Amino acid sequence: MDTSRFDRLYIKLFAVIAGAIAVLTLATYLVFSWSFERGFVQYLHRADEVRLERLIDRLETVYSKEGGWLTLAGDRERWVEMTRDALGLPRSSTALPGGAPPDRKANPLRDTPLTIDRRLMLIDASRAVLIGPREVAVSAVLKPIEVQGATVGYLGYVPRPEIIESIERVYVERQHLAFAAVTAGMLLAAMLLGAGLAHWLTRRIRALTRGTNALMQGDYAVRLSAKGHDELSQLARDFNALAETLSAARDARRQWIADIAHELRTPLSVLRAEIESLQDGVRPLDQTSIESLASEAARLARLVEDLHTLSMSDLGALSYHKEPVPIAEVIADVIGAQRRATVERGLELDVHLDESAMVLADETRLSQVFANLLQNSLRYTDAPGKIAVSARPSGDRVVVDWEDSAPGVPAGELARLTDRLYRVEGSRSRAGGGSGLGLAIAKAIVEGHGGTLTARASSLGGLLIEISLPAYKGMKGHG
Repeated sequence: MDTSRFDRLYIKLFAVIAGAIAVLTLATYLVFSWSFERGFVQYLHRADEVRLERLIDRLETVYSKEGGWLTLAGDRERWVEMTRDALGLPRSSTALPGGAPPDRKANPLRDTPLTIDRRLMLIDASRAVLIGPREVAVSAVLKPIEVQGATVGYLGYVPRPEIIESIERVYVERQHLAFAAVTAGMLLAAMLLGAGLAHWLTRRIRALTRGTNALMQGDYAVRLSAKGHDELSQLARDFNALAETLSAARDARRQWIADIAHELRTPLSVLRAEIESLQDGVRPLDQTSIESLASEAARLARLVEDLHTLSMSDLGALSYHKEPVPIAEVIADVIGAQRRATVERGLELDVHLDESAMVLADETRLSQVFANLLQNSLRYTDAPGKIAVSARPSGDRVVVDWEDSAPGVPAGELARLTDRLYRVEGSRSRAGGGSGLGLAIAKAIVEGHGGTLTARASSLGGLLIEISLPAYKGMKGHG
């Protein structure tokens, strides 16, 4: 037998929901039936006690007036009428039309319903049964009848549980049937509710399953309906966000591959053209030609190294040898090595470095960050221009501001400056000769040190790069 079809969420939800409601309904039926029957019987017993007290009062009055039980014991009809009247029951017969008296020949016991008066008996002081069924006298409950402090007889009655075919038992049975009908209706409603709710839930889950399968097959355009505010609606919104993220990642990967191919094509094309010109004898194989080839090869090597650095950062395999480093010295060394190039570009340097600022960092990687920032400023700052650099402690952080003068970056493109191979079209364009990886590498290294790198518009008219790094705890002299 194939049991796999029963191992489905729809079947499980249906079984749990319908089963839980069915168990609660059955438990309710049992408890209610038990409490109703018990409470109803107790109520009848209490009612019997009250009625019997009234009848005992009537019997005491009869005994006092007649001096004994002889007259009452010989008149069965009088006994029935008296008990009916005392117990609040209807009389056994009604007056005939025209005011004629009732038929005395009628059997009063035949008109007596199956209620308490059929279970009553009159017993004298010696416990002899005067009126009532003698065969059940041994199981009767005796209520003493007292006149002037002396017990002159007993009113006996058989408790209700002994009378199986009573009106009360019939009523209870009818109530049980009504409870059973209500229970059956609730069970049917539970089945329908369980089936409907299970279908509603699994329908939405099936839609999620179809969407997931579409994503697995590469269809990132699939979207789910996210109406409502419940958990499944939130899951659908999360699914849509995941689909958008995957679609964006796929587009970025495609763009990344295209950009890498473009960046590699340029130096390779130059190398190929120069080698072919040397082979054809168009250019002589001299020192100038060799230096040109070496320059393109170095450019290609830098690009490959940058790509390798970023890939290592993505894998979390970019190693750092951290130690306390005075960040002012690192920045000063980087600027000092390029000071001549800065002057030749017609750029002014404005440097303010707090020598007390120290960070726990890999000095080589940190130098790479500032070298990339300096190369970025040298490439994209118009002459005459200015480069301003400052480093200062700020609480438990060390903040470095690196800014340059015009041209600036459009506000809408600031957030993308650290994207890989992304360069602003226009003034800060490919004409500068960069690969578009410098800022991406700088951001990866800064974040690897637990810091942040943010691009903003500079007050000088160009670009401001703010770097925030955790300050070294052993640093002194900072506020």
